[in-house]
Amino acid sequence: MLSTLYSAGLYGIDGYIVTVECNGHSNMPKFELVGLPDLAVKEAKERVRTACFNSGYRFPSMALMINLAPADRRKEGSAFDVPILLGILRCGGILDGSIDLSDKCFVGELSLSGKLRPVRGALCMCVAARDAGFREFYAPREIAGEAAAVEGITVYAVDSIAELVEHLNGTKRLAPMECDRSVFENAASSSNIDFSDVKGQAMAKRALEIAAAGGHNVLLIGPPGTGKSMLSKRIPTILPPMSFDEAIETTKIHSVAGTVPDGASLIVHRPFRSPHHTMSAVSLVGGGVNPLPGEVSLAHNGVLFLDELPEFPKIVTDALRQPLEDRRVTITRANGRVTYPCSFMMVAAMNPCRCGYFGHPTKKCTCNENDVKRYISRISGPMLDRIDIQIELPSLSYEELSAKNTPEESSATIRERVRRARDFAAARMGEKSGIYCNAQLDSASIRKYCVTDAAAEGLIRAAYDRMGMSARGYDRIMRVARTIADLDGSEVIGAKHIAEAIQYRSLDKKYWGNT
Repeated sequence: MLSTLYSAGLYGIDGYIVTVECNGHSNMPKFELVGLPDLAVKEAKERVRTACFNSGYRFPSMALMINLAPADRRKEGSAFDVPILLGILRCGGILDGSIDLSDKCFVGELSLSGKLRPVRGALCMCVAARDAGFREFYAPREIAGEAAAVEGITVYAVDSIAELVEHLNGTKRLAPMECDRSVFENAASSSNIDFSDVKGQAMAKRALEIAAAGGHNVLLIGPPGTGKSMLSKRIPTILPPMSFDEAIETTKIHSVAGTVPDGASLIVHRPFRSPHHTMSAVSLVGGGVNPLPGEVSLAHNGVLFLDELPEFPKIVTDALRQPLEDRRVTITRANGRVTYPCSFMMVAAMNPCRCGYFGHPTKKCTCNENDVKRYISRISGPMLDRIDIQIELPSLSYEELSAKNTPEESSATIRERVRRARDFAAARMGEKSGIYCNAQLDSASIRKYCVTDAAAEGLIRAAYDRMGMSARGYDRIMRVARTIADLDGSEVIGAKHIAEAIQYRSLDKKYWGNT
């Protein structure tokens, strides 16, 4: 008897349909599994056999041949356990052979007891099943919440193979799992940290508001204890809430990486990734024998925070250059290539020198001039070129730190201004432009959208000549000025917008001696 079921596999963040063909005939009992399986798939034979016995079913005494199609694509992981066992039970007459399984997709790992265990990438596989025309998707309960976020397909949460067999045979039906969007919307607007927690640093807060409104990369420089990390961790709270589509895309990446929180259906908050400076280039951009997403992809639609930037190895920071430009990273291995999206806002923080007190008004710096230059030079020119805003954070005075009568602005207030600025920019550029924030403007887009008045034109011309500005430096200033104008609700960039944008490039000359 030939039994055909359907499952799904993963390739990057994309799922693909796998046809599970099970053929059983009366002969000397044996169990063969083909279709380019990896070791985890091959071991399914033992898991399936034991799970069958412990679920109370007799394992068919026949020659079994399992084929996973397409046979020329390598099958990885344990997600095929459930459809393999269902195919065997159908050949053995335990699962009703008259049931139409052509519109159903099954994924899940089996424990030896017959319980279903979660697998990576449920959301991605459910999207692939929906797109292939399947109407029902069956997954272990722990990950069914992810899959339920996909519209256009009915998702069932399954605890055990016995429960699934009873459902398919019609003796005890399972209830479909629902995704409540109101839960997503309520959770997306909540946070336990706020910008009002940060005392002082008004200039840095203004710079971060501009960065959030335009999606600009930021570099924060200052001595220890000035609030660099505290401010950076609060940037996601002033970014616009994720749309449902952004949440789906972000969750797909985290689902593949296996980092979706237990019990969560979707990633509802913009990611904030803060890797340690001892990380490798592979863990940053992704990789491995079976390439998994790295930190740049896990920060997609959110923030990648690099604390103590000069302490990162040069090979790691240089690996960031291409993802920052292309907003995607392609990992090539002998068995194929995988592309992961990585559209993120990079925020870096650093001390002005190794001891941290170069230029401090009261504390003495213990570094000599060469030590300072050597420390600063760890950040390469090409890396610095990809940072639009640089801001220096001074040490707080006692009066600023102890002020109780001056309330600080909340994240909600700042986020509303950021949202208005982004909506203003989106209305100007239109959906078809493919540009979602001013940081993505290229030279042609700058000429098209960055319209200046006469005073602004004169100011940027003077700054270009006086500062020895490069073409790339000019583009950086125009992008930031465009965002500042958007925050003011102005279609035309004025002189005050240009002046403020130039102010956020002053540290180039102070620390690196260029513009």
